[in-house]
Amino acid sequence: MKYKVATLGCKVNQVETQALEAMLRSRGFSLAQEGEVPELIIINTCAVTAESGRKSRQTIRKLMGEYPEAVIAVCGCYSQLEPEQVQALGATVVHGSGDKARFAEDIIKALDEKQRISFNDAPFERRVMEELCGGAVDGRTRAMLKIQDGCVNFCTYCIIPYTRGRVRSLPPERCAAQAAALAAAGYRELVITGIEIASYGKDLGGGLCLADAIEAIAGESAGMRLRLGSLEPTVITEEFCRRLAATGKLCGHFHLSLQSGCDEILKRMNRKYDTERFWRSCELLREYFPDCALTADLIVGFPGETPEHHAETLAFIEKCGFSSMHIFPYSIRPGTKAAEMEGQLTSAEKSRRAAEASALAERMEETYLHSCVGKKLDVLFETEREGVSVGHAGNYTQVCVSEGLLHGVVKSVQIVDVLDKMLVGLII
Repeated sequence: MKYKVATLGCKVNQVETQALEAMLRSRGFSLAQEGEVPELIIINTCAVTAESGRKSRQTIRKLMGEYPEAVIAVCGCYSQLEPEQVQALGATVVHGSGDKARFAEDIIKALDEKQRISFNDAPFERRVMEELCGGAVDGRTRAMLKIQDGCVNFCTYCIIPYTRGRVRSLPPERCAAQAAALAAAGYRELVITGIEIASYGKDLGGGLCLADAIEAIAGESAGMRLRLGSLEPTVITEEFCRRLAATGKLCGHFHLSLQSGCDEILKRMNRKYDTERFWRSCELLREYFPDCALTADLIVGFPGETPEHHAETLAFIEKCGFSSMHIFPYSIRPGTKAAEMEGQLTSAEKSRRAAEASALAERMEETYLHSCVGKKLDVLFETEREGVSVGHAGNYTQVCVSEGLLHGVVKSVQIVDVLDKMLVGLII
């Protein structure tokens, strides 16, 4: 049985898709290669913005049109939020964001019995995290491990708590066991991810926190370096940094959820920190992980954001000196508090502000890349073409060297130049 898969959205969706593929492969399914016609189409959807929902619908329609005879199985946050719309599009199997094992069983049932199946639970009634096998698509050197699900921060622009439910965490001993299995499988880097990993452990009791999970993983991840997914700045304390640095395993790259550099807008967003606290997080990370790269998410054009607020944000991100940024013009997400707020900006103004922030982010990225010249970076090589190997350093910069046969190998590299957005190096 051949299948084809489309995954939209975040790293968690990628992990869940990979786990679902593993379940299906154990039942004899195989990924359709170029030229092969799949009998099953899996679409893992996203709902983080209204645009994400539109893209999810568009993907479903497109693949249904391309493969009219295939079983169309849809899961994820969009189908959790709008199951009726997905059913109306004609999907064969419709699930939400949970229970991938049941999703796999329902796919097989739909194929065997030629029937439509729909299942959607209540996210806030979920109490236990479903343990999914970590890993990656065949041939990759970097694996992902989902250690947490759910979020109860209720930011005013975000629908995800309503699609993912309350915080659930994978116990530290299970995190460690999965890390050990991935290390034994030969992966050289492990990305630790979740919907909101800063909340890890709040459901487990005993004062467990994210640092406990990372220490447990570090103890069983022989031969692997560890990379963290997106972090809320409030989790970054002196103790947190001290414990992580002591493992000797953490990559010097931290992605922080900023969203705005203006305190008034942060309050409107219902974020749990101000710019002073965020700046302290940056200082701590740079103290314990010298030369680390800090990246961030930013939303511009939030309801009520004045030109003065926008200027404050630009000044703050320049102060932080991020190595890279993800910048989004605010998108109305129906069902959130922000969608009903006064002071909605025009699309043109939001685009203009996004362009300004992006131009500044580009300059900061160029500055950071040039600051790497002359330094020695450990690089995990992932691809090779015409005798040139390319990989990522611990700080997540992309590095190329004029040598081949390095796939899956970590090498110390002397950085000698910057080419576009790539560092050029010589193997030491």
